[in-house]
Amino acid sequence: MRKTALAAVASSFMMALAIASAIVTKTSFAAPPAPSGAFVWKDGPEVYAKVCAYCHEQGVGPAIRGRALPPVYIRTIVRNGNRAMPSFRAAEIDDDSLTKLAEYISAN
Repeated sequence: MRKTALAAVASSFMMALAIASAIVTKTSFAAPPAPSGAFVWKDGPEVYAKVCAYCHEQGVGPAIRGRALPPVYIRTIVRNGNRAMPSFRAAEIDDDSLTKLAEYISAN
C-alpha cells in the first residue's frame, strides 16, 4: 500500500516528537548542581539534634536510637513519612546528610 501524503507527514511528525521527547527526558531529569552557597548539614549527629530530637527525644515519636534500625529503613521513613511522622524532602535534608543521619541512628 502506498502512503498518502498526510500519512507520511503524520509519520514524520510522530518520529520528530519521539526524538524530541527522548532528548527532553534525558536532559530534564538530571539533578541541578547545588548552588555554591547552599546549606549543607555538618554530620548525622547535627541533623539528629536539630531535626529528629525534637520529637524522638521528648516522647512524641518513638525512641529510634539504640534499636539498630537498618539505615535503608531509616532513609525510607524519613523520605516518605510514616503515620504521624512527616516526610522530609531533599531540600530539607539532602541525600548525603540523610545517609549520614541513617548511619548515626543505626549505630547509636
